[in-house]
Amino acid sequence: QLQLVESGGGLVQPGASLELACTASGDIFSEYSVAWFRQAPGEEREFVSAIMRGAGRTDYGDSVQGRFTISRDDAKNTAYLQMNTLKPEDTGIYYCAARNFGAIYKSAVRYNYWGQGTQVTVSS
Repeated sequence: QLQLVESGGGLVQPGASLELACTASGDIFSEYSVAWFRQAPGEEREFVSAIMRGAGRTDYGDSVQGRFTISRDDAKNTAYLQMNTLKPEDTGIYYCAARNFGAIYKSAVRYNYWGQGTQVTVSS
């Protein structure tokens, strides 16, 4: 069974950059499509980005398009989320998720495996 562990969160000022990592174990990572979601206090979980297995198609939420970049390194069993020009509204817990099929979706219910999350706080 696939396990996911997120890292790289922290406290940064508006306009800064941060890179999150999602490291997988327990199964063949390259066979999974991966997504990032985030959740702010009192809010529903929000789709951020996703990447198909084989580093194929990617997708982004409207609020992060042009600022965030998703990538993966299957040799390292790791997916990344590069976040630039961070805004206070990007604050939340960021979760890595995976599904063992090729397609990617913006709906959280489509993903079978989840990490515990990493906190990102953007504040001056």
